[in-house]
Amino acid sequence: MIDKVLRDKLIEQMEQLSPNLQRRVADFAAALAQSAPTGTPGGDLLRFAGTVPPEDAKEIVAAIEMGCEQVDADEW
Repeated sequence: MIDKVLRDKLIEQMEQLSPNLQRRVADFAAALAQSAPTGTPGGDLLRFAGTVPPEDAKEIVAAIEMGCEQVDADEW
């Protein structure tokens, strides 16, 4: 839901634009809405909390640290 103050400010600014620029703003807003990230809300994933055994979680953390926390100075 859009905030009333923000909506009023947007409308006020849009009224100052030419019809062509208003269309561009509308197209941009539509593109932003389509590119919004989608996924599963965190609350829906709570049912999985605690399902990974502690030993497996330690292995996962170790693999991430080993593979992701290294800098190769010669890479660039």
